[in-house]
Formats: sequence, C-alpha cells, structure tokens
Amino acid sequence: MKYIIHLLLLCFVSFFISCEEVVEVDLNTAPPKLVVDASINWVKGTDGSQQTIKLTTTTGYYSTTIPVVSGAAVFVTNSEGTVFDFIETLGTGEYVCTNFIPEIGETYTLTVINGGQTYTATETLYAVPDIAYTEQDNEGGFLGENVEVRFFFQDEVNVENFYMVRFDAGVLPYPDYDVFDDRFNANNEMFGIFSDEDLAAGQLLNIKLFGVSEQYYNYMAILINLAEGGSGGGPFSTPPVTVRGNVVNQTNEADYALGYFRLSEVDTLDYTVE
Repeated sequence: MKYIIHLLLLCFVSFFISCEEVVEVDLNTAPPKLVVDASINWVKGTDGSQQTIKLTTTTGYYSTTIPVVSGAAVFVTNSEGTVFDFIETLGTGEYVCTNFIPEIGETYTLTVINGGQTYTATETLYAVPDIAYTEQDNEGGFLGENVEVRFFFQDEVNVENFYMVRFDAGVLPYPDYDVFDDRFNANNEMFGIFSDEDLAAGQLLNIKLFGVSEQYYNYMAILINLAEGGSGGGPFSTPPVTVRGNVVNQTNEADYALGYFRLSEVDTLDYTVE
C-alpha cells in the first residue's frame, strides 16, 4: 500500500514539473501593418517646437523586437498650409520636427508616405486646465490600505471637455493611463486619483493631464478596457475587433494603419509622496 501511495505521489509531482515546460504553438502571422505613434504634446511653459513621431510595424507574437520604419516621408500641415517636416533620426524610426508651431483650436493634418502608400489623419489641438492642487490620503483604496493621491483642476466653463491622465511612478512597471469627461461635472472642479499599496513616503509621482478630442477619448477608453482584461476572455483572449485609430490609407483603404494622430496641451506635475 505504501508503495502505491509513493508511486502516486511521484506521478503527481512529475505531472506538475512537466507543466512548467514552455510550449510554443505555431501561430499564423498576418502581414505587417504600419503603426503610427503620433502624439503631439504641447507642455505648458514650453514653446512646443520639438515634436517626435515614431513609425513601427506589427510583428509576430513571439518576436522580441519591434521593427522600425525608416525612409518614410512624414510631415504635418496646419489649416493655413504651413508644412512642418519631421526628419528621421537615421535608423530609429523616430521622425523629429524642431520648428513646430502649436496653436490651441488649430486643425492639423498628418501625412505619412511609406512603401508607395500614403496615410493621412486630421485632428485638432485641444487645451487643458492647470492642475490646481493635490491631496494625499494614507488610508485610501477599497480596504483603506493604499496611499491615494488626488489632483484637482477647474473644468472649462460651457465647453464639452475630454481628458486623459498619465501617471508615472517607481512602483509601476509602465505608465498608468485613464480617460474621463465632464459629463456629470461640467463647469465645476474635477479631480483624478492615483492609488497604490506600494506607494511610500519620498517616492516621486509624475502626473500629466491632457486635453483630448471625444474621438480619441473613445479610442483610449477601448484600449484601456482591453488592457485591463475587459475583453471577457482568459489570459490568452484576444480583442474581439482590431482597435483602429484615425490614420487612413489614402492609397488602399483596406490596408489600414494602426495608431493615432493626437494633439494636446499638457499640464504636468511632479508630486513627492509625504
């Protein structure tokens, strides 16, 4: 009897050890698509003249590197026809403009020409209020165990506003994003919250508040929901649809690009946890 129990235990342990083996499944890889990271950020207190647009492509699931796109023509045009050229830092896929002129309420058109395809996107530059002040609660969160930091700002009166916030902190492996609007708090003071159980005194929390369009707000809301597991499946679930931005392939509409052309005024604050 002891022999049988011992044998069963060995089989049980062997089963779980074998489960640790990494198995790579053969997956179909779709043709690469252009990915446009075109976020024009006018940080308050700067002239906003230096901006960067990055071009990459999609790649296979098991790939450890993201292919960059070199040799493209990239430029932005305002409503008066002024052209701002973005020149690549050779071999990086990063296209830099050093003379961009940001203007609140101005409409800009991005053009990317690559591989015989022309892609365009049009967007307006949106204003953002100043971050007025912050408050800290050391008993925040659902269980009262988190350090919670709130930042406050005044919503612009009689204007429908949409906002994005980005948090950067040492306790985060990557930036944390959120989007919200003034639907239920129009014309009043509004606030955003960052809470984390590992946030401690002396640590730095960087807060960035962006003014964005309603279309971009909807786009980011979908992405954030998917990133937080909102697709409704398990750990290997995939988005039910491809989340497409505002970049349109004018040469072949079916061969669409991913990414978004966004322009925002940005207020930023460094907060030291007390």
